[in-house]
Amino acid sequence: MSRRHDLLVVGGGPAGAATAYWAARHGLDVVVVERKQFPRDKTCGDGLTPRAVKALCDMGLGQELPRYHRYGGLRAVAHKRTMELAWPQHPVFPDYGYVVRRRDLDQLVADHAVGAGAALALGTEATRPLLADGLLDGAEVVDKATGRTRQIQARYVAVADGANSRFGRALGAARDRTYPQGMAIRTYFESPLHDTPWIESALDMRDRNGDSLPGYGWIFPLGDGCVNVGVGLLSTFRHYSSVNTSHLMREFAATLPAYWEIDPDRPLMDPVGGRLPMAGSVNPKAGPNHLVVGDAAGSVNPFNGEGIDYAYETGKMAADLVAEAIATGDSGVIGRYPTMLEENYGAYFRVARIFAGLIGRPTLLRGLTRVGMQSRPAMAWALRIMANLMDPDNPGPAEHIFKAAARVSRATSAP
Repeated sequence: MSRRHDLLVVGGGPAGAATAYWAARHGLDVVVVERKQFPRDKTCGDGLTPRAVKALCDMGLGQELPRYHRYGGLRAVAHKRTMELAWPQHPVFPDYGYVVRRRDLDQLVADHAVGAGAALALGTEATRPLLADGLLDGAEVVDKATGRTRQIQARYVAVADGANSRFGRALGAARDRTYPQGMAIRTYFESPLHDTPWIESALDMRDRNGDSLPGYGWIFPLGDGCVNVGVGLLSTFRHYSSVNTSHLMREFAATLPAYWEIDPDRPLMDPVGGRLPMAGSVNPKAGPNHLVVGDAAGSVNPFNGEGIDYAYETGKMAADLVAEAIATGDSGVIGRYPTMLEENYGAYFRVARIFAGLIGRPTLLRGLTRVGMQSRPAMAWALRIMANLMDPDNPGPAEHIFKAAARVSRATSAP
């Protein structure tokens, strides 16, 4: 209570660390509270797409990435066919990605924020909002090791405490349950193919009896002797709530292509899972002096389950607005945040919601993938759209397809 910070960031993951970094670069007095101790694992595929790589490079971390495994694109596997698809050439985003364990990545970005001037309190959980004269004035926090509580005052608060976002819920943020939600589970295996230049996605999962399974699977090589193996499922699948993801994980591991040479009975750790709100499904995303960023705002791409790039991007938007509000003395600046999110992601997330509804029908999904796997151009267009790597200044088939889908999404969402 000795001083009021410019910005309190609740959560030190991708969104929180990025918010803190950019706010510190603006010269703000920033403190981050993270309830876990670093390093810590997270349920994640560990893959960084070109969008995420650009965001990290923008933060000045490009020189740190080459020590991790670089990959050049996606290997799609479905209906006994395999297709390797390089990341597209783009004027803004690189044509490569990296696979970085979240325990390493999140520590890297958090340390970078500290290096920029942010204060980081690990093992510290924000338990309830502080209010003064009806406005948010910071948070009461507890030291997880000692149980001691204290209060942190701040002029502005960025809520970045992840998919469950207890602090966001305490401020009234809630997920729209009509929007898609993802469910994922992953573990690690040893594999001699740990340094292949492709991440792999299984678009037609089947169990050991050859029966079709819902969802999709992934194998992401880490370059250190291991691969990240997981499965994902969308809530648009009719029997979503009754699916046993542990069963999906076991069957997927047992039926991986032989070239991975994994032992499905010897994962390097017990599988861990979690749920992800998607397509901007959480609202409100801002209050008079707080903003909700990253997974806490539902900023996850339903096309591919990617949330790290959007966490970094929304974190920068939030930090820029807070810096402007403090510089001008106009807290009303914060009210532009939802509009910025709509301008950047609104149309894309609406199209993605339609896509999520379609692939929730296993028969339709199998038909789409069977047709797609017959055409390399069609799969390349799909990759460009699903990874949000379109180039509106030089539109090609992918961009035209997306524009048509966007028109449909606007028409179907109109009152």
